[in-house]
Amino acid sequence: MALATSALWIGVLTTVFNLALDQRLHAQADDVLRTRAQAVAATVDVRSDGTFAVREPTEDGALDAGVWIFRGDTVIEEPPGSPAALDTRAQHLAGRGEAFADAQGPGPWRLYAFPLHVPASQGRTAAQAGTVVSALSLDPYRNTAESALVGSIALAALLLATFYLLTRLAVRRALRPVAAMSDQATRWSAAGAPERFGREGRPTELAAFATSLDALLDRLAAVLRHEQQQAAELSHELRTPLSRITAETDWLRARPRSEQEAAGSLEAIAGAATRMRQICDSLLSEVRTRNAQTPGRCGFPEIGHHLARLHAAHGPATAPEVTVVTDEDDSRAGGTPSQIGLGVSQEVAERILLPLLDNARRYAARSITISCAAREGAVTVYVADDGPGVPAAFAAALFEPGRRADPGDGHDGAGLGLALARRLARAAGGDIALDPEAPGARFEVTLPAG
Repeated sequence: MALATSALWIGVLTTVFNLALDQRLHAQADDVLRTRAQAVAATVDVRSDGTFAVREPTEDGALDAGVWIFRGDTVIEEPPGSPAALDTRAQHLAGRGEAFADAQGPGPWRLYAFPLHVPASQGRTAAQAGTVVSALSLDPYRNTAESALVGSIALAALLLATFYLLTRLAVRRALRPVAAMSDQATRWSAAGAPERFGREGRPTELAAFATSLDALLDRLAAVLRHEQQQAAELSHELRTPLSRITAETDWLRARPRSEQEAAGSLEAIAGAATRMRQICDSLLSEVRTRNAQTPGRCGFPEIGHHLARLHAAHGPATAPEVTVVTDEDDSRAGGTPSQIGLGVSQEVAERILLPLLDNARRYAARSITISCAAREGAVTVYVADDGPGVPAAFAAALFEPGRRADPGDGHDGAGLGLALARRLARAAGGDIALDPEAPGARFEVTLPAG
């Protein structure tokens, strides 16, 4: 862009220079013609009767070259050997006053007519009695103009080439650190290196570029850590049910089993497979929710009753009872629950709430309550149980992947259910928190309103 602008300006300046030079050369030719004609007119004496007396200077060769003297339309003197075209053109200028004209004879010529007047006398004004016509070949001026044009074009080309080379060198030198930074960023992002460029010791432009690259590398590192963490969590969570399936399969194949033993092993294998499917579905739901254009919608208490049925179908016979209410105020007052819309699909809501329900079923004494309350622009779903609650020392690490309050409590979880539920809720635009003041364990799931 800068090179094109420079070329345009150089072209404009070259054109202006040549036009100005051409006008200046024409003005010089006109001055020479006027001076020569006036010098010749000074040698002509015009009498009052209109007759001429031409004084012949000692050296009049310079004055006679290209000069005609007319009395009226009659030529008195003319240059020897002048072309016929110039004679005709000079004849046309005779008696017409002061004027300039161009002619070809051969080559370009310039002519100038200077009038000769009869001196004014008493009762009579001055009148034109004759004309001096001078001619000048424009070949020298044209050669000068052409030489200047060629020279100016060559100079413009030289300046443009020099400017191009200097600009190329300057731009290459200026972009060299940028290219080096880009190569470093590519290597660091591929390897997940912690190095960053920083703003110190850099020009303003490169400091801003370095800041942008650092932000990009930070985002790439965050994405890489997220994917690594997700892969580790998935591997860790799937290891327990997969080990259960492997152990039960080996136990069945070790020796013949009774029908009751085989049924118990198959039920354990089916339960482990169901657990693996739930884990995979939760992680896939989080990815789909994070990339979804339309979050979907579901209603409460329908989703609460659906979760209660799942709890009753897959839980043990001694599982605590699940109670579903729309709003805690409605529950205490005995009112009729109203419909509340959640701004997530039923699948996503199920993946978020099921780990909380499993956790409540594991620690509840007799009952589990699922309630819902609408707030400004959001909906809060509460999952509460009447169990011992979350130990205060463990509350800060409750949602960390792989953390369990009591690793030896005998259940087959790996401490990832709550972490996956919170991640999925945040991906849907909400969050999960523990109410530390409530009796038992009470989780607050905030979701967008539908």
